[in-house]
This record gives sequence, structure tokens and C-alpha cells, in this order.
Amino acid sequence: MKETFYITKSGTLRRKDNNIVFENSDGTEVFLKSEKMDELYLFGEIDLNTRLLNFLSQMGITLNVFNYYGYYSGSYYPRESKVSGYLLVEQVKTQIDLPRRMKIAKEIVCSAARNIYRNLRYYNKREVDLSVAMSEIEYFISKIDEMENINSLMGIEGNIRKIYYDQWTKIIKQDVEFEKRVKRPPDNMVNTLISFLNSMMYTTVLSEIYKTQLNPTVSFLHEPGNKRFSLALDIAEIFKPLIVDRMIFSMLNKKQITKSHFIDKSRGLELTDVGLKILLGEYENRLKKVLKHKGLKREVSYRYLIRLECYKLMKSVIGEKRLRRF
Repeated sequence: MKETFYITKSGTLRRKDNNIVFENSDGTEVFLKSEKMDELYLFGEIDLNTRLLNFLSQMGITLNVFNYYGYYSGSYYPRESKVSGYLLVEQVKTQIDLPRRMKIAKEIVCSAARNIYRNLRYYNKREVDLSVAMSEIEYFISKIDEMENINSLMGIEGNIRKIYYDQWTKIIKQDVEFEKRVKRPPDNMVNTLISFLNSMMYTTVLSEIYKTQLNPTVSFLHEPGNKRFSLALDIAEIFKPLIVDRMIFSMLNKKQITKSHFIDKSRGLELTDVGLKILLGEYENRLKKVLKHKGLKREVSYRYLIRLECYKLMKSVIGEKRLRRF
């Protein structure tokens, strides 16, 4: 299986023969194994040229770029080879057919809500009383199938999220400030972690969508927009509680991440270089973690689980098999 590479320092990235070389600002060269590379994430200020981009295309490597403040800027991905006009037409037909769109959107919201519920249930068994919140979330889950339009469905999703976030200070054993979700800019370490890791989740899902024939701009829960790949937002909703939230709880409770890994700047609280490296290492470990897949009857990684969800969505769009809750 190919790997993901992360570059957190500033420097120059270039092609050298049939390999990729990163040169630090002090002149030190690091050879990256292009034959093993699937994705490349850039967090520092990197100089590169079209010769490198052509090589990335040739090798099928996706390049994801984050800006100085750690926010996702965009991706460069190889010329699409997995295209299907038939699937694109069916994807659009499903999107504009409200009953069909609602079926898929409800499955996405329900899958996300069930993963949220599982997180609460896990900590409720560990002497953290979350029973009231669990009951409230169960109530909203039971209402999902009654929703008749996307706005009301998003309202249910928002209520579940608010109840969920209200429990976080009970779950997290560090002394943290977290009254509500604040995005731009994140105002405390928990919001900074959520914003950064949600961006990582978005790019991971987008990379997996690129490996299928789905079009990332045609979505079902979120409205398709001009400046985003909204299908990645849809699918990321399912996996954020499973991967991102569990990772935040675990790292804070084990004190792998503390206030010392953040710095207060004009645009809000940001991760230090050390904090960034710790998070990226743990995130990659989480994606490589395997679990037993009941349908396939074999172990699959969390990253591959995301791609399987894309395949399930494809089958639903073409009417081969209904999308079932995760």
C-alpha cells in the first residue's frame, strides 16, 4: 500500500531523476520515495515548479496544500483517468430528484449520528454520565426519517451536534475551555483541533473520492457550491466522529496534546510546529488502523473504509443497491 508524506518545514521541492527531493532552508536534502507515495501534504512555504507537477501527475500523486495558518488551500491532482459520463449523469439525476436525494442525505446524517452516539456510549461506560445526552440524541435519530426536506434534516443534524459538543468538557480530562463550536478563527485549543483535523478529514475523503468515478462537486446533504467539493463534506460527516473526534478525546486525555502545543496569534490559537507533527503522526496512524469488515469478512484500514463508502454511494446512485446506514 502506498503512503502519505507530510512536509511541515519551508524549502524547495523538485524532481531529481525519477525521485522527489525536498531541500530545507539550510540546504539539507531529503529524498522522498516517489514509488511509495500516494499523497503529499505541504504545510510550510514550499517552492516548486511545473517539472515536479508533471512528475506528480505521471506518478499519480495528489498534492494537498495548507496555508501559513494551517488552513486547507487546495489540491493538485493528476489528470482524471477514472471518469464515467454515465455515473455523472446518474449522480446529477439523483441530486435533483428530491425523494432520491433525501434517502441518501438521511443515511449520511443517520450514520454520523450513530457514530456520535457510539462515542458517547463508550465514555458513558467509563464513569462519565452521558445518559441524558444519549437519550436526547436517540430521540433526534428517531426523527430523521420523518424529515421532508434538506433544511429540516440539517436542523436535526445541528441539534445532535450541539448536544454532542455540550458533553465534551465531561469527556475531556484536561482543563479546557469549550463552550461552543467556533470556526473562524477557532478561539481555543479544542476548536483549533477540530478545525484542523476536520480539514484533514476533508482532504482525505477528497483523495479517496478521486480514486473512484464519483464527481466530488455533486453532493446530497450539503448544497453543491462553487468553491468547494461538497461531496467530500457529505462523506466526511460520517467519519469525523469515528476518526477525528475519537482522536481528539484520546490525545487530550493522554496529554499527548496540551496547551504548550498552541500559540496565540492574531487569527486565533494556532498549533506549534511540534504540535503539528504530533497531530499528523497520530492522524496517519488512525487512518492505517484496521478493523474487521463484516461484509467483506476481512480486515480493512479506516482509509479504505472511506473508499468503500464511496463505492456504496456509487451503487446507490445507479440504483444497484440502496445506501445503508454505516
